[in-house]
Amino acid sequence: MALRDETIMILGGSGLVGHALARRLLDFGPRALVLVALTEREAREIKAALEPYRGRTELLTEFGNVYVPTPLAQLPRGELMEKAEYRRMLLDDIFGDLTDELVGRSYLVRLLEKYRPERLLDSINTATAFAYLDQYNSSRQLLAAGAGADRAAIERHLLTLSMPPLTRHIQILVEGLKRAATKSYVKIGTSGTGGMGFNIPYTHSEERPSRTLLTKSAVAGAHTLLLYLLGRTPGAPATIEIKPTAAIGWREIAYGPVRRWGAEIQRSDCATPVPLGEAWGGAPCWEPLGGPLEAVYINMGENGLFANEEFATITALGQMEFITPEEIADYVVMEIEGHPTGHDVIAALDASTAGPTYRAGLLRGAAMRRLQQLEQSSGTRSIAFEMLGPPRLSKLLFEAHILSRLCASVQALADAAPEALVAAAEQLVVTDAGLRSEMLSVGIPILSADGRHIRRGAHVVVPPAEGDAAAAAPRGWVDLRPANLALWVARAGRIVAQARARGAGTPGTGSDESWDGIEAGDAIKPWRLATWIFRTEDKGERIKR
Repeated sequence: MALRDETIMILGGSGLVGHALARRLLDFGPRALVLVALTEREAREIKAALEPYRGRTELLTEFGNVYVPTPLAQLPRGELMEKAEYRRMLLDDIFGDLTDELVGRSYLVRLLEKYRPERLLDSINTATAFAYLDQYNSSRQLLAAGAGADRAAIERHLLTLSMPPLTRHIQILVEGLKRAATKSYVKIGTSGTGGMGFNIPYTHSEERPSRTLLTKSAVAGAHTLLLYLLGRTPGAPATIEIKPTAAIGWREIAYGPVRRWGAEIQRSDCATPVPLGEAWGGAPCWEPLGGPLEAVYINMGENGLFANEEFATITALGQMEFITPEEIADYVVMEIEGHPTGHDVIAALDASTAGPTYRAGLLRGAAMRRLQQLEQSSGTRSIAFEMLGPPRLSKLLFEAHILSRLCASVQALADAAPEALVAAAEQLVVTDAGLRSEMLSVGIPILSADGRHIRRGAHVVVPPAEGDAAAAAPRGWVDLRPANLALWVARAGRIVAQARARGAGTPGTGSDESWDGIEAGDAIKPWRLATWIFRTEDKGERIKR
């Protein structure tokens, strides 16, 4: 079996589901099991708990926050929020450009590059991690401060927002999975409400339904849709999400000290009532009794310890009810082995979303014929309005249109001298005022061949880049410099080479042939060249329908 010879990494390996996953996977004897916990104590404890079952498997542990840069991964969140240099690093990670340096310093990417796991199982409750940062209270404080809010307060507030860090986390995750050549990624998600609706009665004393709780559900839903996109990305690992919609339990049933967030609850008493107004703000009116509260409890993992009556309430029929971590682990293993369980949310979305249709395909041809008829009757060309985006698409379409005016076919473009194209393109822009005006009016500037002059309209979609204004050209300017036209000549050469390869030997006529391929003698059609660039250069091809 494949699992036997693989390295498998579990994020949240010390949690309730992470522990169950590890126990189940050890039955298959993988080469190595890497357990990633938040704290060193948790990593040490989970390794000790699994040691009797490890068999031939090498048990490895790591600890730290996988959502932050490596230098900050093992620091408490309070310290990250208080120190200015830490806040700046976090803000740059979340709101800065996705550079190789930023990806490389991610703790998650470092772990993936270190171990290169064939499988990554993620049982961290990501929605809770990002939604429970108290952005609503932070907003109230910031609004109350008004113009008096200092930079530190603004930075702290930005770090409570939930959607930007989620989006950046997925971007970094995708890059890390590619670098590690990971074959499959499995996420244990959440509905945020234990499977209940807006009528959920369980809150943390907020309004009902709780905005914080609904934010958790919103983040969980956004997370799922981002994974849905990951599952449609060429070169990315197979993507699976199991989303339990019930309380998950349990780890142990025992009698002993009751702990909240890892600390024992200390016993106290107040034998004599005090006036209501004196109960807060003055001297303590309670008496510490010494020692922790001890009781019978059931350990529900990340949700903490529940008393008997609490457990009975939350798991009662019609409430959250519950599912065991072992059942979740079984679903995960079956999905990894290729046995569909019906519980993979990504597969369910693939099956239930409405994709391209046969009717639309037929109507596309009719729509294009009508557009072309109107172009002919009006004596105009309809190229790009820059409403679809990205601006690079408009740039490519306009450049391809210019080349179609200068070259009779793709082969002619491939054979052209870039210098001759430069002169002819410059002349076309000078003489065809209508085309020039169309480009400038929709916000696409025209960079002259010398790279030092530009034509622009009242609106520019892509402004000049700082330090080197022309650096913005590839993103949204028609670029008449020799290097760019040489790039188009090279593209045409590749298209011609592909056409020759298709025609080598005996051309096929089966459904496996590239019936939409561009032939060397074809006239240049801007949309076909732009599509070729997106599919071939950008690897932007759709793989699911």
